[in-house]
Amino acid sequence: MKFTEEQFKEGQVLLFDKPLEWTSFQVVNKVRWLIRKTYGIKKIKVGHAGTLDPLATGLLIICTGKFTKRIEEFMGQEKEYTGTITLGATTPSYDLETEIDATFPLDELKEDQIKAATAQFTGTIKQRPPIFSALKKEGKRLYEFARAGEEVEIPEREVHIGAFEITQIALPNVDFRVVCSKGTYIRSLAHDFGKALNNGGHLSALRRTKIGDFEVKNGLNLEDFEHYLTKKD
Repeated sequence: MKFTEEQFKEGQVLLFDKPLEWTSFQVVNKVRWLIRKTYGIKKIKVGHAGTLDPLATGLLIICTGKFTKRIEEFMGQEKEYTGTITLGATTPSYDLETEIDATFPLDELKEDQIKAATAQFTGTIKQRPPIFSALKKEGKRLYEFARAGEEVEIPEREVHIGAFEITQIALPNVDFRVVCSKGTYIRSLAHDFGKALNNGGHLSALRRTKIGDFEVKNGLNLEDFEHYLTKKD
């Protein structure tokens, strides 16, 4: 793989495997900086097609140049995730960003109950996004309300879950695979799944494996990308 400056300006679709604890914006900035540094150019359009939380890893589509116009197209495609829901505890952010705020006994939970509960979350469902999210209300990000300790009404919205399967149970952890539409919050799914079991749950691991026909197995890490840009042959 060897790119030219003109190819980046005309447009490229680049697949990355986002590392843990990086924001999607940080990956975009790094890619933009590497392209500018390599070719000595002042300006290049670079954007991503769908945010991944810092605590998630996996497929991040990055578009350059004229292909940034295709970002909305890619964002609208179906996505696949794998991950882990930890039952028996909730957090305000619905994941590990915040501390546990309530715990629940797991003694009565059975494997068949856990597997059967997925049926409530397939097809078109209503979901309330987490307050620790970047969605805007009244000109502010929801997480700004959360961090200020302010209560805010968050409306439910319809999303589509094409598949929700349990791949392993080792309580308190439940591994899963989900195929879903744009706008689905897997953190909210984890929280609601715990409630459906008359228990609590939060997301403890998440990996995006597919967006449309694009797969994370074809994704680069940032070190590989830098090597491809700078190699001489």
